[in-house]
Amino acid sequence: MLSLPQLIEEDIQLLDSALGDLIAKSESTAALIIDKGGPLIIQKGDAERFDTTTMAALAAGSYAATQAIAGLVGELDFSSIYQQGQNFSILVNNIDDQLLLIVIFRANISVGAIKYYATTTITQVAEQIARARKRDPDTSIDLVSMNLLDTADVFRRPGANEE
Repeated sequence: MLSLPQLIEEDIQLLDSALGDLIAKSESTAALIIDKGGPLIIQKGDAERFDTTTMAALAAGSYAATQAIAGLVGELDFSSIYQQGQNFSILVNNIDDQLLLIVIFRANISVGAIKYYATTTITQVAEQIARARKRDPDTSIDLVSMNLLDTADVFRRPGANEE
């Protein structure tokens, strides 16, 4: 599995815009991009009403379990997970080898509509992440094993002198 490439402001703006478009067009409540290891990368919409950090970790685990189930039935993979509730539903979609898209939406919205609009978002995000990887192929971030108490390496400029 690939590590997340170093993201710059341009990357974050595109991801934010893609999630904003998805929410506006699909009338979903919130959208998140997460690392398959569980960390939350970016969120958009009315996400404050949910514990998105925990949701990201649980969705990543659920997606991994679903991939194991796919293997048991002879599939290479399942590209999405749909969880339907009485008030809210979620759709978890594969973006690439590293990322997942989570869309939270009211249960009365068709999952088909969410899937339709998510397709464009998935393509935009995957293409931007591919550009970020090509821009600096030797620099990546492993969010899963990162020490969140010491973020100095995250915010250090590439090539900055060590003190």
